[in-house]
Amino acid sequence: MPAERRSARGRSAVGRFPSVTFGFGEDTEAEKEEPKENNVKKGNACKEWLRKVCPCCCPKHDDGIDTEVTLVDGPGKEDGGNGEKPVPGDKELDVLLKVKSIDLLKSKSGANRTEHHTHLYQSDNLIIRRGQSFEMWITLSRPFNPSSDELHLDLKTGPLAVVAKGTHVIIPLVAKLEGDRWEAAVVKQEDKKIKLLVNSPATAVIGRYQLTVETNNQNGSASSTHDPANDIYILFNPWCQDDIVYMDSEDERQEYILNDTGRIYYGTKDQIGARTWNYGQFSDRILAACLFVMEKSGTSPSGWGDPVNVVRIISAMVNSPDDQGVLEGNWSGDYSNGTSPTVWSGSVEILEEYHKKNGTPVKYGQCWVFAGVVTTVLRCLGIPTRTVTNFSSAHDTDVSLTTDVYLDENLEPIENLNVDSIWNFHVWNDCWMARKDLPPGHGGWQAVDATPQETSQGTYCCGPASLAAVRYGQVYLKRDTAFVFAEVNSDKIYWQKNADGTFTQIYSEKKIVGISISTKAVGSNERSDITHLYKHPEGSNEERIAVETACSFGSKAKAYSSPTAQDVSLEVTLDGEGPKMGKDAELMITLKNSSSQQRSVSLHSQVSVMYYTGVHKATVRTDTTDIEVLPNEGEWSISFWMTFFHQQDHKAYLTIWIVS
Repeated sequence: MPAERRSARGRSAVGRFPSVTFGFGEDTEAEKEEPKENNVKKGNACKEWLRKVCPCCCPKHDDGIDTEVTLVDGPGKEDGGNGEKPVPGDKELDVLLKVKSIDLLKSKSGANRTEHHTHLYQSDNLIIRRGQSFEMWITLSRPFNPSSDELHLDLKTGPLAVVAKGTHVIIPLVAKLEGDRWEAAVVKQEDKKIKLLVNSPATAVIGRYQLTVETNNQNGSASSTHDPANDIYILFNPWCQDDIVYMDSEDERQEYILNDTGRIYYGTKDQIGARTWNYGQFSDRILAACLFVMEKSGTSPSGWGDPVNVVRIISAMVNSPDDQGVLEGNWSGDYSNGTSPTVWSGSVEILEEYHKKNGTPVKYGQCWVFAGVVTTVLRCLGIPTRTVTNFSSAHDTDVSLTTDVYLDENLEPIENLNVDSIWNFHVWNDCWMARKDLPPGHGGWQAVDATPQETSQGTYCCGPASLAAVRYGQVYLKRDTAFVFAEVNSDKIYWQKNADGTFTQIYSEKKIVGISISTKAVGSNERSDITHLYKHPEGSNEERIAVETACSFGSKAKAYSSPTAQDVSLEVTLDGEGPKMGKDAELMITLKNSSSQQRSVSLHSQVSVMYYTGVHKATVRTDTTDIEVLPNEGEWSISFWMTFFHQQDHKAYLTIWIVS
């Protein structure tokens, strides 16, 4: 009976291994010794059996790198001309190109880490920034022959990597690197070793990538197995001009990316205090914790190449009401079930605890704790970020863009209606990026608020809102610009209830919200007042225009009787073929009055220099002109001369607005 069993197994193998002799029943002593071998390598019994049966398909390596091999079926050289595949040990198998080892040159003091400004991360993995090249060595089973051998790198990120979505990247070898794309080139060869220079685009998805190397030639293909030690972490790159988080000031990059400590301001507008905060974005395990937060969001990694998406995800995930995020907020005064918000002095312990407990919210946080954690996460991922404090900060609950106080007929507060509030201080974040989804001029600093106050599209998050849009009252621009505007520049309006149940505006305060907006200064521990980035000077015409513009889009648009006439139109034209570098251009500004009355108009103009990405660089000139425009289609024109100069990546931008 045992002989019949061996015969059956032998027949079932015919055709699968045509030239391999199984030898069942031929080596009795070997069969007797087999149990001992199984005791030694019990976990790899199947692999050892397959290696014994067909070593060509499952070779054994003594260097720790497993390689999957696929032989090419075909006549002639592969079959030896007789239709049979070569037997194990045949010389033909030696021409297969297999990966023996991979060296990512990931030392903290090496060129990859220092040139990518990632040498401060306390991690042994390769951490690089997108849009920049890096080097690696690959040791092969024999010298690489570019005329007959093919080799490519395979990178995958996320649970379901897809080439079309940028989460599965196949990096080919090219003869010459062109830049701004995934590509690799052999820059050095030493016998069986090749050194590759690898490029990534400035739009690459950020995150952790699994790396394998695949080879192919006419004799077959081979692929290295994934080794977690060779995972590659890719971050945003504010040093790369093509990355939309690019920041041109090295001092600001040092502050907003590489500084791992900071100061957070609190108190009142009359008594401002400061506390030191340890951001710790380079601490061991913090990068892994930050990517864990991203993964817990459940969002697709295919969207992680856009910083607008990333900061919005982090804004939602740092709080916990609706997504089991990092911190649970608590303003009750009872912190017996956790840690009082005032006890925290840094983000590291919070993020480590959240990661260690597999996504259980940490107790407890308030606005400065939420903001401190956001700064840590975004700096860790490569987005320039700062912590910002707004004193006398309004909380608008009904999108009126005003802070409303309701009184009854006797001027007593109606408590159930008075849900808007003004906080002594509130802390959020600014992050830096271009905004290609907004009109030119709205890049640069963007406000992001992780404190759960109001929902945005059904989720407790806020931003990114362009500070330029906030400053000019352009609350119709995304994201959550209206809410941020109300925090820094809303008027406080008092309403009295009438006998018929309606309300009448009886008083307003215009200068009590958004005072001494503060952040740590670049390169020092001094306080920097950045109120001017959020709003025009209080009481100025520009500030009043911004308020009236914003409120016209609010839920109480009729609260203001705008002094700006709607019957005066403005048109700007440019004569000739358009602006040319080094030459003057003439802009024609034409005002038309379609009313039957003469209009007094105040024309405000501003010329700015911007990067090609739309990020504001500097203001060149501002001007205000008072004009009288005659009635009934009366026109008024002025010529505005500009000299266009050449500077790489810069362009001029003209902003004009009118008051009549």
